[in-house]
Amino acid sequence: MSNSNVDDPKTLQGILAAVKSLASALPVFFPIHPRTRKNIESFGLKQYLADVVRGERIGIVPLDPLGYLDFLSLNDCARIVLTDSGGVQEEATVLGVPCLTLRDNTERPATGRARHKSGNRSGPGTHFAAGHAILHKPAPPSKRLPLWDGKAASRIVAIILEYLRNR
Repeated sequence: MSNSNVDDPKTLQGILAAVKSLASALPVFFPIHPRTRKNIESFGLKQYLADVVRGERIGIVPLDPLGYLDFLSLNDCARIVLTDSGGVQEEATVLGVPCLTLRDNTERPATGRARHKSGNRSGPGTHFAAGHAILHKPAPPSKRLPLWDGKAASRIVAIILEYLRNR
């Protein structure tokens, strides 16, 4: 999670409380960055995490950070992805998984247009109301973004050749 989400105790608590509300509808797995885990502990917010040692099933299931392929596989199997990472937004979009971006803005606005238009964040409740709405609808069909077809290299070569021809 971004600094603005994890460094403020009130913001982090709001996000965790809202995410935990989604955990009543489906399992929520949270690969936790070490700094985020440290803040959860130091802010006294561990009650939002499921105690997997005691076999709790309701709550946010904490995971150690995952390698790239394991993380990608987790996202591919997800019903919905919640993130504040632009890279994860892009991956969810390519995988066709609805994604809610937990940030005031993003450097990847195309992903929001393709997946879910949530507007500016006005608190975690706004996003999680949208998250609950997504969960109560059939999974949306995957939409490919324009130009996200794996042919960028061919287009770049064509642009360079055109430029060189016109010099």
